[in-house]
Amino acid sequence: MGRVIAVANQKGGVGKTTTSINLSASLAAKNKKVLLIDCDPQGNATSGYGIDKNNLENTIYELILGECSVEDCILKDVIPKVSVLPSNVNLAAAEIELIGVEKKEYILKNEIDWVRDSYDFIIIDCPPSLNTLTINAMTTADTVLVPIQCEYYALEGLSQLIHTVNLVKERLNPKLDMEGVVFTMYDSRTNLSAQVVENVKKNLNQKIYKTIIPRNIRLAEAPSHGMPIQTYDPKSAGAVSYQMLADEVIGREG
Repeated sequence: MGRVIAVANQKGGVGKTTTSINLSASLAAKNKKVLLIDCDPQGNATSGYGIDKNNLENTIYELILGECSVEDCILKDVIPKVSVLPSNVNLAAAEIELIGVEKKEYILKNEIDWVRDSYDFIIIDCPPSLNTLTINAMTTADTVLVPIQCEYYALEGLSQLIHTVNLVKERLNPKLDMEGVVFTMYDSRTNLSAQVVENVKKNLNQKIYKTIIPRNIRLAEAPSHGMPIQTYDPKSAGAVSYQMLADEVIGREG
């Protein structure tokens, strides 16, 4: 049974997509079979794997509307051991299309249940908001991984996200748990990054990953080449830190 992790934070620009793309590739490098689900209408996790998101016949949008099966829209082995369920801007209309649909919170879960056993890990890249798509990701997931940027406003909105996770656990998915928090865009040259890490550790009663993802030029460049960092520059600091994060994630199994 594949372990499903939703990568979520309603704040934009905190490294959700970067984490989804590179954690998937790092898990695959450790011989795990991974499905990456792009649940964001921006489709950045899709293009981050070099997929032309504007010329796709079937995406998560068609899947949610029941216009295709889950097998129809999975792009298999985009890189070795990583398959992608892609997204594009059409997904932005899903919220409206699903008004009045019964049990709309479980649409994604019901589809993913068909393929869950085929993967070791399923990573869901959530949109930067707490909407129907994010709720669908959380009802599908076992755990929620929260990337937090090392900046002054890091804690803002975090309590709201934790509240949402708890609500989903209470009402829709009793199995849902906090996977933990991972710090991203850490700049060792500034006191602020270190202060943010200390502040979150002090104020947050959550699991926090030991691995901290640094600010890294190569990490920022990789998506524009349509590659995860492991393919683009496997020796960079960004690649090494995501390998370490993958080790920690695997270590938390069970």
